[in-house]
Amino acid sequence: MHIEKRAFGKKIKYYLAHSYREGVKVHKFRKYLGQDLTQEKLNERKRIAEKLILEEIHKYNIIKDPLSFELSKEEIKAIKKLESEIPLKISHLSERGWRVFSELFTYNTNAIEGSTLNQKEVKDLLEKDKWPDRSKEDIAEAYGVDEAIQFIRGTKEHISIGLIKKIHGIIFKNSKPFAGKLRKKGEEVVVLDNEGNVVHQGAPQARICHLLQELTEWCYKNKSKYPSLVLAAVVHNQFENIHPFRDGNGRVGRILLNNILIKHGLPPINIDFKNRMEYYASLRTYETYKDLKPTIDLYMKEYRELKKKLSDYKK
Repeated sequence: MHIEKRAFGKKIKYYLAHSYREGVKVHKFRKYLGQDLTQEKLNERKRIAEKLILEEIHKYNIIKDPLSFELSKEEIKAIKKLESEIPLKISHLSERGWRVFSELFTYNTNAIEGSTLNQKEVKDLLEKDKWPDRSKEDIAEAYGVDEAIQFIRGTKEHISIGLIKKIHGIIFKNSKPFAGKLRKKGEEVVVLDNEGNVVHQGAPQARICHLLQELTEWCYKNKSKYPSLVLAAVVHNQFENIHPFRDGNGRVGRILLNNILIKHGLPPINIDFKNRMEYYASLRTYETYKDLKPTIDLYMKEYRELKKKLSDYKK
């Protein structure tokens, strides 16, 4: 960062400037500090402006390097060992098993986002087409998530911008007018907690396509380098950081997670509603530190719980 001086008549105006390169494109950040400043006042305002610029860079730097560290051979070996310890195989899922999984996943992934449907209502809706006395939006999105699960079972594609928009379109085709459409100019996303505090800001709308393309390229480039759990975790967590849609990012991200898993021969994952706080914490840890351990730990926990739930359905 550097100070720029500009003369306006007899006045001198000061700016703090910083250039950020992204491929061949250069982004310029500039903050006005004031005019005719003493050195003491200039230093004080420079410190404040530096913090503001760093905050803006963070928004732009969401996916500069999805894994900003190299996993060691020992770490890769440890994660591969975890994969071998997953307590069920994708081949164990019969058509009935997939039906049970889809019902569990549909209930939980929508409940995380505020759906009022309970687990029995989802089961009756999907198996018997029995509509509960709930909002049409919740009902439409239950059908949509179930259809999206069937879709990723059939598609051969791992990840692309087109695939991401297709998944969103399937889930929300009967509930949202912007189904399948990325955020438009001026549509920025801020995620708040229950107390109104900002817990996440999506990537700037102007960078969505660039960031999604980078994520796609990273996934294909590293599919032989990293274990499948790592690929799926990075794709999901980075997608949530980008937040490319006005709404529905969580559900699309979790479908995308499962698409990567099953394309690499691993069973799908259900993020249980009761584990949502652990899930949110793992996303924050990744966003802040690029640390995947909480995410991988949660996935292994969910696999153990899924095996038990699938077994209970057989009783």
